[in-house]
Amino acid sequence: MATATYPPPPPYYRLYKDYIQNPKSAPEPPPPIEGTYALFGATYTTDDVLPSLEEQGVRQLYPKGSNVDFKKELRSLNRELQLHLLELADVLVERPSQYARRVEDISLIFKNLHHLLNSLRPHQARATLIHILELQIQRRKQAVEDIKRRREEAQRLLKEAVGTLEGQ
Repeated sequence: MATATYPPPPPYYRLYKDYIQNPKSAPEPPPPIEGTYALFGATYTTDDVLPSLEEQGVRQLYPKGSNVDFKKELRSLNRELQLHLLELADVLVERPSQYARRVEDISLIFKNLHHLLNSLRPHQARATLIHILELQIQRRKQAVEDIKRRREEAQRLLKEAVGTLEGQ
């Protein structure tokens, strides 16, 4: 049966055999999982929270707190990254044996940049959703205007047709 071209459906399909006659006969879906759960041997959580850099064992280069000026900090980290890349080029030319520390510093800056950008993701998602909803509203308003315009045109044509028929 496992090697058949068209194997039978899983046995739980029997739970839904009377669904068409009585939709309430089917079992309710299980409630959503809350807390932690295991998947393929790894433990995951349903809390979608960005872990802090300290929780990840990375030193934070920008100020801690919720009122971070993202633009200023991203610019600052970007300038620092540029400076470290130039220093790395200089070290590779003059003292190649000391490049590892510079690469670690650059890696730290990249991790901080990445964390700052990831902390902006909820704002980006919210802004994207607002933009999509505004576009949908705009399209619907245009559709309503188009319907009104076509209705007025149809009424005008009907009046012309009625006038032509009465004139004959």
